[in-house]
Amino acid sequence: MFIAFLVVYLLANFYVFYHIWIAMPATTVGRTALVSVAIIAVASLFITFLIGESLPVWMTTFFYKVGTAWLFIMLYFFLIMAVKDLFGLTNRLFHFMPDDAITRYTKENWVGLGFMVGFVFLLMLCGYLKYQWKVKVDLPIQIYKTMGDSTNTRSLKIVAISDLHLGYNIGKKEFEGWVNTINAENPDIVLIAGDMIDNSVRPLNKGHFEEIFHKIKAPYGIYACLGNHEYLSGINNSLDFLNKTGINLLRDSVALVDSSFYVVGRDDKSNPNRKPLKDLVAGLDKTKPILLLDHQPYDLEEAEACGIDFQFSGHTHQGQVWPISMITKKIYEDDHGFLKKGNTNIYVSSGIGIWGGKFRIGTQSEYVVVDINKKE
Repeated sequence: MFIAFLVVYLLANFYVFYHIWIAMPATTVGRTALVSVAIIAVASLFITFLIGESLPVWMTTFFYKVGTAWLFIMLYFFLIMAVKDLFGLTNRLFHFMPDDAITRYTKENWVGLGFMVGFVFLLMLCGYLKYQWKVKVDLPIQIYKTMGDSTNTRSLKIVAISDLHLGYNIGKKEFEGWVNTINAENPDIVLIAGDMIDNSVRPLNKGHFEEIFHKIKAPYGIYACLGNHEYLSGINNSLDFLNKTGINLLRDSVALVDSSFYVVGRDDKSNPNRKPLKDLVAGLDKTKPILLLDHQPYDLEEAEACGIDFQFSGHTHQGQVWPISMITKKIYEDDHGFLKKGNTNIYVSSGIGIWGGKFRIGTQSEYVVVDINKKE
């Protein structure tokens, strides 16, 4: 898979920079600048993932941000150039306009190059601003079970988040802002559906991110499950860090909270030996609400079959940017939003954080405020 990605990535970069090369007038300064940008942009991703852990944190942070941002920027350059080439090919077949009408502004022309670069720049700027805007999703749910003593039915307010991806790209200051947003909701409990860590725990340990987790205020505490990135970061290192955060980590385990409701946390699908959901809920008092955290939203019918009242998942990011969002829509039964299967309420979050370049195009960064059995 790594070799396949390497080949595709390098070919896509060659395609993009070759088209920029021929679109740019032949000046020494311009083409020297283009080659320099190409080397930095392409190499940054490989520097990050091959030797990043041996570099100073600030340096790896720089290469990570540049490399992953370029990955998304390149995608849109590639799409624009592919459309242009397809249009040109179609014109050569059907001759509906003169060939020089197409090449006039796409070959050795600063104006045409400027329009293309300017369009991509504005698109990515809008994507960056969209990422910064955290959408509050209000989700009222009625589950027809008593919360606690049957004579004193209570509601439950949850702030649910997923896919924080804290690390080289999402730093301590940004995370503090999220915590302030969570605390402003005055939740009873906070649920986190995995991928708290991005690709390395090193910047989290060095920056003492665990201190920020301890600032989250919720009477019933914080409960979380593992995501695939906790495994990508090295599961033992991830567990060591999470143990310092005060989070109640549920790894194929169940917590009875305030003798009123259960929170079930599945290990991530990355672990082929994780327990079946039916084994985790066996023996639970089904008259009490059962909340499930499962990072990757596969096999949603399992939750219904096992009597889960509310499942919260993440992982998909809803593709982060179009047209990747079209792919996640095909892969998952529910790649984002609310779904009800029988008496089971399911919400798949697009995530409060993001992987790589901080762009949201056609998707949103969000936190979910779930009100269970709230009285109107």
